[in-house]
Amino acid sequence: MNFFRHRHTASLGLPALATLIAIAGCSSADDSASVAVPSPGAKVTRLCQNLDKVLPRTVDGRRRADPEPRSALTAGWGSPAIILRCGVERPPKMIDPKVATGDDPKAVAGGVNGVDWLMEKQDDGTTRLTTASRLAYVEVTVPAGVDASGALIDLAPSVKKAIHKGIAD
Repeated sequence: MNFFRHRHTASLGLPALATLIAIAGCSSADDSASVAVPSPGAKVTRLCQNLDKVLPRTVDGRRRADPEPRSALTAGWGSPAIILRCGVERPPKMIDPKVATGDDPKAVAGGVNGVDWLMEKQDDGTTRLTTASRLAYVEVTVPAGVDASGALIDLAPSVKKAIHKGIAD
């Protein structure tokens, strides 16, 4: 799978991605809700455990406050929380040709500081971002009023260190 085969999609920079995130809008996350813990295979679980060890204490100025149930496959920052889940399934939109050509108004592909992401506006208004071209899929959900570019900038070094480039199984 060559998800970023279209040069104009792969070169979508931080300013353009930030603009798209602002346009897409987000809604607040329910702080009392539990987070579904992914259940990947052993190889991806190890990668996610390594990611958990190198995640920053703060993301976009928010302190780490992991959701329930506690797991090395999930993390959270702030309230309402920015939520990270590692080892999720590949989003169906990731192979949608409309996304690759920029023809899907609810999804866009781009890169931030060396990490490629698929950004999807959800029906509930939240924004879900999922890594692409990595050995494990990492999903970040951003609530309303939060500029997702700050979170992606803060998370990029950890993702690059723990989840190497490649194609997830």
